[in-house]
Amino acid sequence: MPDSPAPQTETDAATQAVVEQSHPWAELAPEHFRLLRLAPLPTDRHTGARPLRFIQFGRVERLGKHHSLLRLTLQLPNQLVRKEQNILEVWANHSQRLISFGPETGLLVQPENRGLGRFMLAQGIGWARQHFAHYQVETTALASKDAFSDEARARRDHCLQAQGLVVEYLDPLNIKAQCSAPRVSSLHSDWHTEKVQIVELLDAANMLQQADQSVREFEVKVRKLENRVEVFKREDGSLRFTIACLVAFCVFQAGLLIWMATR
Repeated sequence: MPDSPAPQTETDAATQAVVEQSHPWAELAPEHFRLLRLAPLPTDRHTGARPLRFIQFGRVERLGKHHSLLRLTLQLPNQLVRKEQNILEVWANHSQRLISFGPETGLLVQPENRGLGRFMLAQGIGWARQHFAHYQVETTALASKDAFSDEARARRDHCLQAQGLVVEYLDPLNIKAQCSAPRVSSLHSDWHTEKVQIVELLDAANMLQQADQSVREFEVKVRKLENRVEVFKREDGSLRFTIACLVAFCVFQAGLLIWMATR
């Protein structure tokens, strides 16, 4: 069993952050894309409506002699997010046999409360378990802004603990926290598949075909309804003309009766 790496000091952590930022892989763009389906969920009082949505899931990985990297991204149609949002990085340091999850700002996912956080972690953990199951997991500090309320803190902690990470609080107010795990092999790579589903290419084509067929059927129904409306309009015009003739005839008859009665 490999020796445990020495605890990192703040200087070491800062140096490692600078190294990662200057690494040739620091700005790698996604190379492989898949489609994600977010199932419609009941409206949440804090995060609002949660309708059916589709999201592009990007992936790029590199396996090197000294480091390896997996970067996952989410892209929303017609919606811009900040650079640090919707991204997860998994770095493997082969000299220290250490896996670290990034970025430093934490995993910030939009839209919130849709199961995407667990999905991203599960994908990163699955990759790490496949290649580096015996590596240790670096302790990661959790940003206090991710727990602005008790409910947000509970949701964050549940997401991390469900993947096998241990959450520890460093102060009595439960503001400063960190998460860790003994080994990559102790982490879990499952997620809420009923909330987030990977849509394969053929499934996406089938969905588009069904949607096109539904649109055509709807257009046929609309044309039938428009034809019925036109028929009703013509019948309404005929009835109006008939009623006008009857009114005129009644007025004529009344005038004739009055004229005969006054003679």
